[in-house]
Amino acid sequence: MLAFAANSVLARLALAPGDLGALGYTGIRLVSGAAMLAALLYIRRDGEARRLVAGSWPAAAALFAYALAFSIAYLLLGAGTGALILFVSVQFGILGWAVFRGDRPGPAEWLGLMLALAALVFLVAPGLVAPPWPGTLLMIVAGLSWAAYTLLGRGSRAPLADTAGNFIRCLPPALVLLIAGGLSQVHDLRLIACAIASGALASGLGYAIWYGVLPALSRTGAGLVQLTVPAIAAAGGVLLLGEPLTPRLLLASMGILGGVALALFAAEGRKKAKVRSPG
Repeated sequence: MLAFAANSVLARLALAPGDLGALGYTGIRLVSGAAMLAALLYIRRDGEARRLVAGSWPAAAALFAYALAFSIAYLLLGAGTGALILFVSVQFGILGWAVFRGDRPGPAEWLGLMLALAALVFLVAPGLVAPPWPGTLLMIVAGLSWAAYTLLGRGSRAPLADTAGNFIRCLPPALVLLIAGGLSQVHDLRLIACAIASGALASGLGYAIWYGVLPALSRTGAGLVQLTVPAIAAAGGVLLLGEPLTPRLLLASMGILGGVALALFAAEGRKKAKVRSPG
């Protein structure tokens, strides 16, 4: 979760000055992530290394859509606000998929979801401190894409190889982004270093670890642990970027995180009761 939060803070550090655009940032992030993961597979020299291009095209597409929408959104959003919108979108995406597959939420779950949705509407409602709608919509797209990536990774038996394969499949469009991003005009190497750190460490290594632990987590566990990310990202934004922690963001955060937590706990309880039922 520290890696996930670091992505939000690093994105704001790199994009806030305006010299490094979202396209170049995304390209560097994906290329450095692919390079790091390919190097790790080579060093291991085991069965996974022979499956260098593992993963899948659907997972790679979800990863690319997430990374690009994420970067563009952070041109407009603060670290804490962006992470909050991102991960509530992730939860709605995962829960929405469960409903689509026939899992019918109970009253407590609907209450939690409605509470989270109402708090999200409060966060983005027009006002002096409301986040801009374009950034909000792009971050929702990023969250839904990450939800798809998470769901596709639940069955991974070779998390390092699958994560590396997904990044490597993203290389062709990532190289296009590098060219379109005009990196030759970036004179502050610290901005490029932030993008490399995000790709190689927070994304490459972080996502491999996430794919590795996903099979051991229930849907509730996976959802609840991700709810810590907005708080970590907000703290990083305040300490490292000087971003304000507004009352509106605090109230919305409590409503969103509390609502999603209620829905997840209720879902887990309903499933356990169904398993214990003799019928």
